[in-house]
Amino acid sequence: MSAAAHAAEHSSAVRVWLNSARVWLARFPLCIIQLAMRIALGAVFLNSGLLKINSWEFAIKLFEDEYKVPLLDPVWAARLATFNELTFSVLVIVGLAARIATLPLLGMIAVIQTFVYPQAWTEHLLWASILVFLLTRGPGELSLDHLIERWVLKRGPLPL
Repeated sequence: MSAAAHAAEHSSAVRVWLNSARVWLARFPLCIIQLAMRIALGAVFLNSGLLKINSWEFAIKLFEDEYKVPLLDPVWAARLATFNELTFSVLVIVGLAARIATLPLLGMIAVIQTFVYPQAWTEHLLWASILVFLLTRGPGELSLDHLIERWVLKRGPLPL
């Protein structure tokens, strides 16, 4: 066998192996990836909200001295941020109204990126990417949204 034929045969075997690996990896359930994204991102915001609740005076001081969100009183900014972090992170984690719950979190990321920590764009881009994925693709089969959708579809159309 010539060197060229051997190289072509080897190249073909590599292509077959790569294609097989791609097909095998594609079988990994998307719903597990969606669940992991929901938990990972939700935990970031939930932990931040819990820290604010556990150290409320310190949280207000942060909004006065470091965060300095324009147009909002520091106390109201702290309240709004804490409410968003505690409420919408839990909804994202359990997958209840998950697409809607991504929107306030995306808004928070935009505010943080623009006014508070513009140098942390890589972290914000990661968070925003996960949220946009969940917004556009949904929370997946391992979510309360999916269970509710299945229940509604099983019941059939509502009587008029």
